[in-house]
Amino acid sequence: MTDSQTWFITGASRGLGCALTKAALDAGHRVVAATRSGEAPVRHDRLSTCRLDVRDRDACRDAVRLAAEEHGKLDVLVNNAGYGLVGAVEEVGELEARAILDTDLLGALWLTQAALPVMRTQRSGHIVQISSVGGVGAMPFFGLYNAAKWGLEGFAEALAGEVKPFGIRVTVAEVGSMDTEWATGSMKFSRPIPEYDDLRRSILGAPSVPWESEAGATGGGADPADIARELLQHVVAPADDRLRILLGSDAPSQVAAVIQQRQTEYNLDPRYSAAWVSH
Repeated sequence: MTDSQTWFITGASRGLGCALTKAALDAGHRVVAATRSGEAPVRHDRLSTCRLDVRDRDACRDAVRLAAEEHGKLDVLVNNAGYGLVGAVEEVGELEARAILDTDLLGALWLTQAALPVMRTQRSGHIVQISSVGGVGAMPFFGLYNAAKWGLEGFAEALAGEVKPFGIRVTVAEVGSMDTEWATGSMKFSRPIPEYDDLRRSILGAPSVPWESEAGATGGGADPADIARELLQHVVAPADDRLRILLGSDAPSQVAAVIQQRQTEYNLDPRYSAAWVSH
């Protein structure tokens, strides 16, 4: 095992956040688990919790500062908090759009900004942004979720170049389908417009939303514990300095399909084809 690290994980009450909290504790690390309720996802003597709404920039700064003061350092920040929104672009209301961007995009930004002074002083640290295959491609009815994840990946890529001189690593974790409540109990839905019902039926399997789901039902896919172990292995491997990593068995094929389609479209411009060959 590597030396014990201090991890700060958001969205730690369930799903991947909870699984990653358990994996880090099992590996001998200390974890600060941030949840909206402030309740501990598990009981452990190396676990502390904080109640945090990631949309509150000042609260993010206070939470990170207190965590660093309590443990003397901050080694890993995992920006995991977020949710999905189903709705055609025309259907999404202003409050819904602002809410998902505030949580999935800006929440990660506020916490990243809060952690950087600590990590710069240490000359070390690792910031993990939990994205998804939806941060690479986009599909109808998930446009605002895609927008949040594309934005997350954009600022994370810029960030990686900015903080590398300070010894800080940045990872964008592109996760495939996962057996959590993301697609069931945690999903939010915009009010449907009837004109999109046929397309909704062909893509989502039903013309109406929200779809019914039992309390605690999950959406299928990879076990979050397996994804957490993969991510933990990446973080503790100092030589693995990739910006983007794929997590889950279906993630590579989904990303490959998006990249192939994009490449096909770009190749229609002969200037692009020539530039590609020259590189």
